Amino acid sequence: MDINLVVEELTKQAANTAPFGAKLKFVIDDQPILIDGHNGNAVTLEDAEADCTISTDSESLMKMKSGDLNPMMAVMTGKVKIKGDMGLAMKLQSLL
Repeated sequence: MDINLVVEELTKQAANTAPFGAKLKFVIDDQPILIDGHNGNAVTLEDAEADCTISTDSESLMKMKSGDLNPMMAVMTGKVKIKGDMGLAMKLQSLL
């Protein structure tokens, strides 16, 4: 999966979501994507500290996006790992 396509999709979704006042980092196939909810949900490829970090692989991300994989089941089976603010992670439905 091309990480630039993921960034493009996240940028579109983030623009339609109210700023959430925190920094969220996705790590997809070891590539960081930072969403700064303090700055209007700006999406960058910056590898900075975040309030919540969600790690997964591109295959699992695509399955979650298409509805073929339940996000909660992905966490419980280890396909998705979450570090930091779990409450923030739960707010992400609107971004995915």
